[in-house]
Amino acid sequence: MKIRVLGSAAGGGFPQWNCNCPNCAGYRSGTLRAQARTQSSIAVAGRDPACWALVNASPDIRAQLQANPVLQPNRATRDSALAAILLVDGQVDHTTGLYMLREAARPWPVWCTDSTYADLTRGNPVLGVLAHYCGIDRRRIDLDREFIVEPVAGVHWRALPVASKPAPYSPNRETPVPGDNVALVIEDEASGNSAVYAPGLGAIDDRLWQAMRCAACVLVDGTFWTDDEMIRLGVSRKRARDIGHLPQSGAHGMLEWLERLPAGVRKILIHINNTNPILDENSAQFAELVRRGVEVAWDGLEIPL
Repeated sequence: MKIRVLGSAAGGGFPQWNCNCPNCAGYRSGTLRAQARTQSSIAVAGRDPACWALVNASPDIRAQLQANPVLQPNRATRDSALAAILLVDGQVDHTTGLYMLREAARPWPVWCTDSTYADLTRGNPVLGVLAHYCGIDRRRIDLDREFIVEPVAGVHWRALPVASKPAPYSPNRETPVPGDNVALVIEDEASGNSAVYAPGLGAIDDRLWQAMRCAACVLVDGTFWTDDEMIRLGVSRKRARDIGHLPQSGAHGMLEWLERLPAGVRKILIHINNTNPILDENSAQFAELVRRGVEVAWDGLEIPL
């Protein structure tokens, strides 16, 4: 099994088109040691290297496909190695790319929970729009039950409900229900190794913690360094936890959790907001991650399991 990071940034990407925070301005001026990043998405392959599942359809999906030739095997006039789509929530930065995939030759198998399906057929009816193009073949994700994504052979999947926030257009925005946001446990059938993918994560409960402890690799929410990051920069009045993201630093932050994982677990932060100082590879915060053995995901990173 292989996991390929297509996009490692949070919504807006890095640099964000209208942002002049120290990171974005520094990148544009060439004074910041950092890599540009597209919006969060991964792809997963099993036994067949020409058959991949797309996890989250970023607004940057077209650029991501161009940057990853392995996803275009060129077997026919119109072709793609993408065979199915899974969604961890109904957020704009995880679903807008569905519009870019409308030219598919057959309906897309789309795996999502009931609450995400409701958000994408009511609040933001992208799935209804696709019915006028390629269409979708909706597959239901039941929480905490193993499932198989055909035809990505050799991979087992499980979705765990996580504390975060559903999309602003969701009727559950202020009163989330299980299934609005999920973490995916992705297991290689042959080796038994697993990865936990949780780009949106406001808190860690016992069930998720056990999955993280048993994993070979965790790709978890790296959106903000501090809880008040956007407030201090003057770009928002909301704290990280207010919008469903566990900050890395501070008491009970993500780094404290990652520090407690078994030594053999590979620890990777993903879904990095453009304001996060860890994007600056010369920053004290990036140096702290290196000291702790925590990686920052980058576009094109491939993780074999």
